[in-house]
Amino acid sequence: MSINVYLGIDVGSVTTKLALVDEKGKYIDSYMLKTAGKPVEAVQKGLQQIKAQAVQEYNIQGVGTTGSGRNLAGALVGADVVKNEITAHAVAASTYIPGVQTILEIGGQDSKIIILRDGIVTDFAMNTVCAAGTGSFLDHQAQRLNVPIEKFGETALRSTNPARIAGRCGVFAESDLIHKQQLGYPVEDLLYGLCQALVRNYLSNLALGKELLPTISFQGGVATNTGMVKAFEEALNTKIVVPENHQTMGAIGAALLAMENHQYTEVATKFKGWEVGNMSFQSVTCQCTGCSNNCEVITILEGAEPIGKVEKIGDIKGNIIARWGGTCGKWDI
Repeated sequence: MSINVYLGIDVGSVTTKLALVDEKGKYIDSYMLKTAGKPVEAVQKGLQQIKAQAVQEYNIQGVGTTGSGRNLAGALVGADVVKNEITAHAVAASTYIPGVQTILEIGGQDSKIIILRDGIVTDFAMNTVCAAGTGSFLDHQAQRLNVPIEKFGETALRSTNPARIAGRCGVFAESDLIHKQQLGYPVEDLLYGLCQALVRNYLSNLALGKELLPTISFQGGVATNTGMVKAFEEALNTKIVVPENHQTMGAIGAALLAMENHQYTEVATKFKGWEVGNMSFQSVTCQCTGCSNNCEVITILEGAEPIGKVEKIGDIKGNIIARWGGTCGKWDI
């Protein structure tokens, strides 16, 4: 027995997520793995795994990609839709959370806030500069305090007198955390104090001047941390909704966008097939010297045979499946 599905791929700096929805937009399955600095391998392994765990055969009708590696993933698998994370998260939230008006999204290396009114994005903000408040920062501090990241939330919730930690900057927050640790604060008070500091940072930077109306959805990997959820609820004085598949909402949104595209255009998918998971790819970065911009252009080739040193973009030979990075689009494929 087979089922028609749509595939969404969200390639982030820390994790890569894949998700499937059916022809009515119902969630079917998902898989998440570490990107580990190798997005090509992560996408391929994800494809292999999501197919391996299938209980029935999947007929891919459309593919959407999102995340920081969306162009790369789109070129590898043959995406029909390539969209930014704001759009993907907004579509997923508005589909699965009735009446959602605010989305808090915190990932491994960045954080976002999205304001929706009547299902339409009216405002958003992203923080890709400071590490304070991201999943990687929380991971690092949990290791410093010798607390498994899986236990971070439940440990923080035991706090009765949270430490007041400066959360404006990741460097200052870490220094203040060490200082409070040396003063003898219990671990649970340090952890929940850190949650409160990061929430203050998030709200004072990303949410500044924005009206955060309920229903509020908390998405991304950090939403797993119950300490962060409680800190947001205290700061905003309202209930925070954490979707069941909060970690893969970006991928789910990409799948929903692929579904919408296919049903509207009725054009056959560009998906290259499950065998993409077993192909060999390599990327070559070369600087274009055609003007003063000196753009770095990325070329993706199929095949594992080394191409040697390349001085000029035009010298790159082989089965080129995609190329981007130039400001003017001269080299784009």
